[in-house]
Amino acid sequence: MNLEAHLAPYAATSTNSPGRTFAEAAPGSRTEFQRDRDRIIHSTAFRRLEYKTQVFVNHEGDLFRTRLTHSIEVAQIARSIARNLRLNEDLVEAISLAHDLGHTPFGHAGQDALNACMKDYGGFEHNLQSLRVVDELEEHYGAFNGLNLMFETREGILKHCSPQNAQKLGAIGQRFTDKKQPTLEAQLANLADEIAYNNHDVDDGLRSGLITLAQLEDVDLFARHWREVEQAYPGIAGRRAIHETIRRMINTLIEDLIDTSGARIAAAQPQALEDVRNAAPLIAFSEAMQAQAALLKRFLHENLYRHYQVNRMTSKARRIVTELFDAFLHEPKLLPPDHRVLLTESAESRQKHARKVADYIAGMTDRYAIREHRRLFLVDEI
Repeated sequence: MNLEAHLAPYAATSTNSPGRTFAEAAPGSRTEFQRDRDRIIHSTAFRRLEYKTQVFVNHEGDLFRTRLTHSIEVAQIARSIARNLRLNEDLVEAISLAHDLGHTPFGHAGQDALNACMKDYGGFEHNLQSLRVVDELEEHYGAFNGLNLMFETREGILKHCSPQNAQKLGAIGQRFTDKKQPTLEAQLANLADEIAYNNHDVDDGLRSGLITLAQLEDVDLFARHWREVEQAYPGIAGRRAIHETIRRMINTLIEDLIDTSGARIAAAQPQALEDVRNAAPLIAFSEAMQAQAALLKRFLHENLYRHYQVNRMTSKARRIVTELFDAFLHEPKLLPPDHRVLLTESAESRQKHARKVADYIAGMTDRYAIREHRRLFLVDEI
């Protein structure tokens, strides 16, 4: 039985893919992309996402989103949109679940700090690190490093890439140098990510008390749905009202994305996956909805991500990551044995050592990074 027969002719499928880096026997009862999703869920890096920051560090509260819950929410949104557009649900789910595997502890603060530490050794970028995790760092199979994922899954994980880095990546980076588009599934996962974090960061921000309902009155996307909820349910308040508002916001964004993308696909009339790669981006919001989403994003940057309490944790996070990196870089014997390289005086050796240190730190959860920092710098910790 062809499990992908219902898909649109321009969707990515197991049969129109370049496949895996290392050839494997076809899965009997699954599609190739179902196999990818399953490998990602069973990976070590996926489990670590439970204790990695989305906005709030894990110990700040049990109910805030983590990288794990965020990734699951992205996958849910992406699958529902993919089904409406007859795209490959299994592929968008795999991309969504894997897109943050390379994130450092402490979210973007950790990434920025590690990138600064690595400036003389090729830099650090979480999309590239996510690809590195699934290509090299996971250790599950006897025949190869990594998870040996399908080309399209790996392509979707690599959302952004500089031309310089793209040239080093071979076929997976070719679209960046050729100015071509990824699959519609990759385009969709990228925007599902945006829908999820914008709306759920509102929820977490309100729960934390760092932003208020009064402030959100100036954000049209929230304010008009809040008024709808008040009219539909007079007297509603508290968490119930907030949840009802946010679910309506998410639904509005999803419906707009489906309608706009469907119209773009119909106008472009792609007949095959290669037509998608040669076209302009086809998965998109309408201009009006894009403007509303941008206003919400700007509000979050100004009022939540730059809030002084978040800045305090951000400052601590940068210091922890920077001090860990400096210690491990200059004293390799502090590293666990399986994270060391044979050091020589060559530049290549120093480069490998620095990358190994970055891999070790990027793989840490928030609480593990805090614990390692204490072990290294507090005399009463062992």
